[in-house]
Amino acid sequence: MATWLIKSEPDVYSYDDLVREKRTDWTDVTNPAAQKHMRSIAKGDEVLYYHTGKERRIAGLGKVVKSAYPDPNKPQTLASGEPKFVLFDVAPVKKATKPCTLADVKADERFEDFSLVRESRLSVMPVPAKLDKILRQMAGL
Repeated sequence: MATWLIKSEPDVYSYDDLVREKRTDWTDVTNPAAQKHMRSIAKGDEVLYYHTGKERRIAGLGKVVKSAYPDPNKPQTLASGEPKFVLFDVAPVKKATKPCTLADVKADERFEDFSLVRESRLSVMPVPAKLDKILRQMAGL
């Protein structure tokens, strides 16, 4: 089981929206690097749900309930024949009980090579196992 960090503007789709709806498909990601990561997401993986914008914090934990699948609204394919755009479905697990902000992460030298710090615009990224435990503790998950 892998852990991923996924980002959303809270005024577009917040963790509370996910809790209310109980499940959603993760759409509107077009960045090629983020899409590459999304192709690797599998049912049972977990996601740290990160609010961007003014909040810049981990808002909660989710679970992937459907592995990556082709986006029916964007049927393009890559030269390899793989779908260019994929989605996955996620459900809420637990709301963060402590603030774990981007400033907190940047201030901790253990995260200096983490994609959240180095590639801040990337909307889907893997979370290395050694950092996963730390982030969960920081966010009260």
